Amino acid sequence: MAQRKQKDVITRLAESGEEALQRIAELPGGSRVVDAANTLRERVDDLTKRIRSLDPLEKRVSELERRLDELSKPARSTARKTTRARSTARRAASPRTRKTS
Repeated sequence: MAQRKQKDVITRLAESGEEALQRIAELPGGSRVVDAANTLRERVDDLTKRIRSLDPLEKRVSELERRLDELSKPARSTARKTTRARSTARRAASPRTRKTS
């Protein structure tokens, strides 16, 4: 019985919406409003389709960024190790002299 009442409420709501649209269309300039609403709906649908097509591209860009980060990390770490090794070697090779007074 609850489902029957819900269907009645939904049916009445749909019918009242249809009646409201018919009344708007009968008003002067109302047909322009209805046409604009339909055009807006079509544009929103088209925009939604375009945005959905961006998801795979975003995933690809994320994957490429991750791979680029992985490739650039070893290059940086070897450069730092080489620099540190050189500076340590130079320090060890040069004798320190202290002035004693």
